[in-house]
Amino acid sequence: MSAGEVGTSIGRALEVLGNGGLVAIPTETVYGLAADASNDAAVRRVFSAKGRPADHPLIVHVAAAEQLPEWAATVPPAAALLADACW
Repeated sequence: MSAGEVGTSIGRALEVLGNGGLVAIPTETVYGLAADASNDAAVRRVFSAKGRPADHPLIVHVAAAEQLPEWAATVPPAAALLADACW
């Protein structure tokens, strides 16, 4: 895939995510299913697409340790220290 194709693919993925859609993301071992975690309808689409029970939480990726309290019910002190050390 050329650099131009990568840029086009990333742009398309951002467009899909921005419109509440889902994007498949390849990793070394599996494909991940991405959605905008702040969009309730998109999150429901992930659960539906995966056939995942509502009581099985999803992973949310954040860009900075400061975002953790926005997404986690609690951030244990040890987790906060680890996040600060890794970010």
